[in-house]
Amino acid sequence: MIVGNLFQQAYTIVDSAIVGHYNGEAALAAVGASSALTTIFICVAIGGGIGASVIISQHFGAKRFARMKSAVYTALLTFLAVSVLLAGVGLLCSEQIMTALKTPPDALEIAVTYLNIYFYGLPFLFLYNILSSLFNALGKSRIPLYFLIFSAVVNTVLDLLFVVSFGMGIEGVALATVIAQCLSAVLTLYVLTTTDGPYRICWKKLCMDWSLLYRIVCVGLPAAIQQMVTSVSNVFVQSYINVFGSDVMAGWSACMKIDQFMMLPMMSVGLASTTFTGQNVGASYIDRAKKGATTAFLLAELVTIVMMIPLLIFAPQMVYLFNQEAAVIRFGTLFLYLLSPFYILCCVNQVYSNVLRGAGDTRTPMIVMLGSFVVFRQIYLFAMSHIFDSIIPIALGYPAGWLVCSVLIYACYRKFRWDKGMRKN
Repeated sequence: MIVGNLFQQAYTIVDSAIVGHYNGEAALAAVGASSALTTIFICVAIGGGIGASVIISQHFGAKRFARMKSAVYTALLTFLAVSVLLAGVGLLCSEQIMTALKTPPDALEIAVTYLNIYFYGLPFLFLYNILSSLFNALGKSRIPLYFLIFSAVVNTVLDLLFVVSFGMGIEGVALATVIAQCLSAVLTLYVLTTTDGPYRICWKKLCMDWSLLYRIVCVGLPAAIQQMVTSVSNVFVQSYINVFGSDVMAGWSACMKIDQFMMLPMMSVGLASTTFTGQNVGASYIDRAKKGATTAFLLAELVTIVMMIPLLIFAPQMVYLFNQEAAVIRFGTLFLYLLSPFYILCCVNQVYSNVLRGAGDTRTPMIVMLGSFVVFRQIYLFAMSHIFDSIIPIALGYPAGWLVCSVLIYACYRKFRWDKGMRKN
């Protein structure tokens, strides 16, 4: 899962690096500003995948294979419909949203162009995330990984072909991403329709199970709301960044791409703990689920610390990969130095929030994360922006939210009653 998520993140990292190299800081700033919006839609897909994976993994752990397959069908139909709806909304409102976010004039048109092409590929993004969640819930995370690696390579080749050879600029980068996402989704779907396993998709039996949809929504909606509203909050953070101009925006964009890379291992371990917890709760192995939570936390901390060391040493060189302007490198490096020491905090909320979700409690992580990443962070940013005329307090809004969230999530985990999760099965 870690490797798969790293390759999935390679889409945006490669996009930003190629755009920054061949189209300048305005294009890089546009991709960064767009990412704040596209992350909202990605988080809805991830939230839906969490809801589906919890239900699927619990039925799989309890060996209720017929109900598991019905959950797969229901999740596919539901989230494909949701993705088409969101893509339509995005296409209609992209310019108005980017204008409201105070995107500078030199980056506005480029950002809207990127977004409009991106939205055409949104159903494929949702499809891949749902299918990937299914495989992860069954403990078969290698299958979507192989296709994701292939599509990531295709994305890189197409980026270079469209941008460098054909001179298509931001349109070429967006088109390459859509094609690559389509490939990963279609190939993963092909395996599901040809496998001999109990999770094989039979198109003639594809139907909705409303009782399972209710369970998926009960589990997935809080996760999706938390992911989406947190992303909306991050969009407002982007609006605070945009005020400082294109150099700061481009530096922040480069930092956020590296930040997403740093967050992926702990997020992947957290998502794996969701599946592990769900399967063990379904099989009534509560002690094993608790041991898994501790192991997942220690693993996330170890990987994060190992990754932090080269980041702190080579921060300027990493920013240089995205843009060679001195001002952009200076700001990007500053942001990385500010955020890096606090990644250890994130392991707490990423792992234990997902353990709670796997046990069937998605409401508590939603409330805690919304309170920390939305309410607290927005109050903090509003106060800092009126007290200081500096980018540093604004950038520290991220770690401030991480600290509050980690303390609260761990306290909730310690008080969690595991028998509640068992009764919900």
